[in-house]
Parts: sequence; C-alpha cells; structure tokens
Amino acid sequence: MKNTTRSYLMIPALALAAMLGLAGCAGMTAQEKGTATGAVVGGVVGNVLCGGIACTGAGAAVGGVIGHEVTKKK
Repeated sequence: MKNTTRSYLMIPALALAAMLGLAGCAGMTAQEKGTATGAVVGGVVGNVLCGGIACTGAGAAVGGVIGHEVTKKK
C-alpha cells in the first residue's frame, strides 16, 4: 500500500514541477522549448523503462537531442 500512495502523490508533484518549469520558458525560442520538452519527456520515459538514474539521464539526453532536431529551422 505504501508504493500505491507514493505513486499516487508523484503525479501531482510532477505536474506542479512541470508547470513551474514551463513558466520560465516564456522568453525561450521555439527550438529551446523543443529541446527542454524533449529532455523532460525523455527523462520520464527513461525512468519508466529502467527506473534508475542512469536511464533517466540517458533518456533526457536522447529526448533533448530529438526535441532540438525536430524544432530545428531548415
């Protein structure tokens, strides 16, 4: 039951952190926003897949690169 409560509280905490983090993105370019968004999504996916800090970091790095490339102007 302890894990269920922890998981239940984790989602609102992550949502709050995302909202506060995105509030600081007002002056960013589209490419910077894409890079940051990709890093956040990649970090979450990496953590879900492996659960370790190495996987979270690797996911964030890969997501950041993908977000950067997707929003790159041609």
